[in-house]
Amino acid sequence: MEFGMFHQFPAVPGCGDAVSFAEGFAQIEAAEALGLDVMWLAELHFDPERSVLSAPLSIASAIAARTRRIRIGIAVQVLPLCHPLRLAEEAATVDQISGGRLIFGVGRSGLPRTYEDYGVSYAESRERFVEVLDILEQAWAEPPVSYDGKFYKFHNIRVTPKPYQKPHPPIRIAAASPDTYPAVGARGLPIFLNARHGSFAEFLPSIREYRAAYQAAGHPGRGEVYLRVPTYLAETETAAREEPRDSWMHFYREQTERLRDSLSRSGTRAIEGRAERLKRLESLTYEEALEGQVLIGTPDRVVAQLRELQSELGIDGILAELNCGGLIPHANVVRAMRLLCQEVMPRFR
Repeated sequence: MEFGMFHQFPAVPGCGDAVSFAEGFAQIEAAEALGLDVMWLAELHFDPERSVLSAPLSIASAIAARTRRIRIGIAVQVLPLCHPLRLAEEAATVDQISGGRLIFGVGRSGLPRTYEDYGVSYAESRERFVEVLDILEQAWAEPPVSYDGKFYKFHNIRVTPKPYQKPHPPIRIAAASPDTYPAVGARGLPIFLNARHGSFAEFLPSIREYRAAYQAAGHPGRGEVYLRVPTYLAETETAAREEPRDSWMHFYREQTERLRDSLSRSGTRAIEGRAERLKRLESLTYEEALEGQVLIGTPDRVVAQLRELQSELGIDGILAELNCGGLIPHANVVRAMRLLCQEVMPRFR
């Protein structure tokens, strides 16, 4: 099983951006020393109370220069907001600087307001996503690239540099809407699942659809599934449950407000079950959250939860969100990471 940490360089209340960057890089250095497999970087825009991580490839380049071993993942690059040729150049540059340690996660994002702020129609996000991904794969794998699409048209472009990894860095796709799962399976790429609330078992029908489409298309293996999940570890069950309480409830309150905002925007009310998720979140208690899609407890408890997920869903790895909500003190985040790396990971190797 692959073990990664999902990081959004959270804003530290009462402190400036410099503190957020300093703590973020300190945690990355700890992850490198502790042997964590992957550091995953979010892409978040125009939300200064939440995060300073708006430029994940810039941060990825800094990580590549500061580390030698840990892989660097993007979770996820919002493709419809990017120009594909510029993105191909920048991601390939990071892959070269890191010596082939980049994992390129991509998605459409779930925040219509960001699209509005960038002047891009959210209704076009699916079509734009497909075009940008098609162009990226061609630009990395082929000497010249030509494309004639709805949004992008160009002829005989030679993108440089080419990635260190051949034909290109591993690509993973965030799956959320029901039709995404079979589409990604047919394409033969791994998927991310984003844990929110409810039961992990709710993912099973979609995972089955993804893997059925993957196998029907003739791809080797069964199709890889990676789970981004709120995670917290401590030496005792009481500490594990109580220490993240304020931060996690802050996260769920923020999610409620973002969903409410999304539903107020044109063309989004029926998308991806948002109204149903909003109803769940509005009444969610902390005790209910702890019984849902989270990994929490002592290392022994988290090991048991992961083994259950392997058996039930067949997951191939996790993106542990060790500071879900962004309010957990730096020292506690590093301690949780140490427990994950030293007492959980070895039992899956």
